[in-house]
Order: sequence, then structure tokens, then C-alpha cells
Amino acid sequence: MARRNGAPEVNAGSMADIAFLLLIFFLVTTTIETDAGLDRMLPPMEPPEDNVIIKQKNIFTVNINKNGQLLVEDELMNLQDLREAAKAFLENGADGSCTYCKGRGDLNSSDNPDKAIISLKNDRETKYSTYITVQNELVGAYNDLRDREAERLYGQKFTKMEAEYLNPETPSSVRDDLKDKVKRVQEMFPQKLSEAETSTN
Repeated sequence: MARRNGAPEVNAGSMADIAFLLLIFFLVTTTIETDAGLDRMLPPMEPPEDNVIIKQKNIFTVNINKNGQLLVEDELMNLQDLREAAKAFLENGADGSCTYCKGRGDLNSSDNPDKAIISLKNDRETKYSTYITVQNELVGAYNDLRDREAERLYGQKFTKMEAEYLNPETPSSVRDDLKDKVKRVQEMFPQKLSEAETSTN
């Protein structure tokens, strides 16, 4: 009787093909989540043709030092008070042109929401978490005012309408209906959040 030498061989010629097909399958079917990041518009490369004069009273300055302290309009302020202060500035309505604003009409503050600009400046040593928290409070001030007006006009919050409008799974008929509503509320309180160059001190 003949004796077999060694272990039986396995034909592995097609294993590379199978591995390659599995790799393609996983690449095609896997979804990779990407971070949205901060929604900010960079200024245009070329300055505008017309020289725009911005009054100092229409600029709400927020400075963050390296210790995380806030200097708002040249006065120290707690972080929990920032949102309300920003809202009061945005809807001040000093020139009386804003019919929906509920501000005090202080002549030393912003004329109307269209002219109001929030300027944020931070130190290079400012903690990133502090920077993001301040950003959230300032954006939250815009969203609070927009929510109020959206509820008055359309009976629902702006943030909900905007999220539904930006959702790619929303039917096109619903998105078309939301487009004008979202744009109208955004124009009532345009988000003009400017970030000045960071300081090295």
C-alpha cells in the first residue's frame, strides 16, 4: 500500500479574488460620517467697491483672554450672561425701523438687526473648549431670536424648520415650502458674526 507524503494541498488560487470582492463590497456599503464643523463664511478676497461705514455702536465686541475671561463691550461678563446681552444688542432697534424687535431702543446700541455685528476676538492661548462655548452662546442668541419670530409667524421653531430643510431625506415638496420661510426668518436676524485676528498677548 502506497504511503502519502505530507498534508493534502488546498487550492487557494481563488482566495485573493474573494478577499478583493469582499473589500469592494465593504467599501461600497460602508458610510463614513464626517464632522460638519463650524458654519462660518469667510470674507471675500477683494474688498467691496463701496466703502461701507460701520458705526461703533453697531459692533458688539467680545474678547476672550488666555484665562477664559470674557470682556464684553470693555466690561467683564460671566459666560451665562453673554447670550442675553447679545440678544439685547441684536434687537435693540435704536433707529425704530425694526417693527418686530422688542429691544430698549437705546441710542448708544445697535440701530437694527441688519446693521448689528458681533465681533469675537480671542487670545492664542485661549482654551478651545472656552472658544467653542462662547461661539455656541453667540449663535444661540441668534437662534433664540429666530425661534421666537418663527413661532410667531409659522407656529414652529426656526431651528426645527432649518434642520428639516437641510435634511436630504426631506421630500422636495416640503423643502420647497420651507425654503422661503427659513430665508425670511434668517433675513429678520442675519447672522453677522465676525472673528477678529487672535492676539498674542
